[in-house]
Amino acid sequence: MGHTGAVDPTLPPGWPAAVRPPGAPDWEHTAVVWLFDLVPPDYRAHEVLRRYPVLLARFARDHVAAGLEAARAGWRTVRVELADDLPPDAMEAAMAAYEREGARLAAAARGVAAVGGALRGERWVPRL
Repeated sequence: MGHTGAVDPTLPPGWPAAVRPPGAPDWEHTAVVWLFDLVPPDYRAHEVLRRYPVLLARFARDHVAAGLEAARAGWRTVRVELADDLPPDAMEAAMAAYEREGARLAAAARGVAAVGGALRGERWVPRL
């Protein structure tokens, strides 16, 4: 895929692979599709979120942040709360699942911040 002069080929760290670079044809459409994939399906029923991608980015930011906090809280408490209910191998698998989910959500949060900024017209400038 070639870039035109209108496309900013320099993207901030964490820019989601599924979202085309700002300035590319249909980049905002790819951003909206990606953002809707991060939030509950019921959010698609809100016309205001389809109409204003910057608002959708705000909703996605809040939703992802809540999920990340829940994953962190789960990781901190699962050993105590389910110590008597899970065998050791299941507990280790649960801890690993919380860690993977936390990493996935942290990456999504970075992507939402980058995409949300771009939707607001911010341009990322790499530091030397």
